[in-house]
Amino acid sequence: MAGAVVGATIADLHNQRRETIEGGRTVYTEPDRIIIRDPGGQAYVRGNDLYRFRYGARDIRTDTVGGETRTVVVRPDGSEIITVVGSDGRLMRRIRRDPRGRELIIIDNTFRDPRAVGGFYVDVPPPVVNIPYDRYIVDAQEASPDVIYQTMVAPPVQRIDRRYSLDEIRYSPNVRMQMPSIDVNTIIFETGSWTIPPDQASRLQVIADGLNQAIQRNPREVFLIEGHTDAVGNEVDNLSLSDRRAQSAAELLTQQFGVPAENLTSQGYGEQYLKEQTQGPSAINRRVTIRNITQLLNGGQASLPPPPPGTAPPR
Repeated sequence: MAGAVVGATIADLHNQRRETIEGGRTVYTEPDRIIIRDPGGQAYVRGNDLYRFRYGARDIRTDTVGGETRTVVVRPDGSEIITVVGSDGRLMRRIRRDPRGRELIIIDNTFRDPRAVGGFYVDVPPPVVNIPYDRYIVDAQEASPDVIYQTMVAPPVQRIDRRYSLDEIRYSPNVRMQMPSIDVNTIIFETGSWTIPPDQASRLQVIADGLNQAIQRNPREVFLIEGHTDAVGNEVDNLSLSDRRAQSAAELLTQQFGVPAENLTSQGYGEQYLKEQTQGPSAINRRVTIRNITQLLNGGQASLPPPPPGTAPPR
């Protein structure tokens, strides 16, 4: 999934997309991501987020051992971000190593709970939400900076009974919905575009402040940035477009506001979760949503287990 995308609208991608059939699945390959439609009709997108770590890097080293590709991004301060990707392009682990060699595992996507069955979709009932709706799905345009921060560090709406892998969280809506979220409706995307206009970028300042404050409090925090589209256009276009919108927001948060790239991950959902139930153009549906998924990754613990002997969190 390496390569560069030419253009900045979904129409520009059409002649760069290739369609193949693999094991009954339809696979659409773009220069920097793939979209897979299963025989049952379920479709999802998988991107490569290593692009976000290249900004400001002092050095980048990549090697492949035993089918796993390990990319080490060295930052100006000597710290390193280590990303391990499987042979299928799936993120396996993300680690931060400080200049003294101490490692902190941010994401371990190799973990599979013994109770996990089947693939990455987890069939659990919708969560029971006993908090006010406007504190469960927070409107960034209306919320105060304090409410935004409190939502970013809020506990799950119900008890988390096991750890989930990153893929389980990405592809299971009822798992994700156990955590409150923030609709970043302060930025508006043009139809078919994933570009955040320069005059709107500053509107992410409050979001970035909350993220940075939460990550300073707990360096292991992981935030999922979700991209969404309206229902105009086809499913494949909308999955690609939504994933690029989430990517644009994550990239901007790091480059302009200094949010650590390793504490962010992104995923596009296309038109699957419309906020305004319309098949027509809708700025409300062309949105980005942010939620803290740390407690889903670690099974509801306030913080992850202590690192292995000989390591310690960065000071």
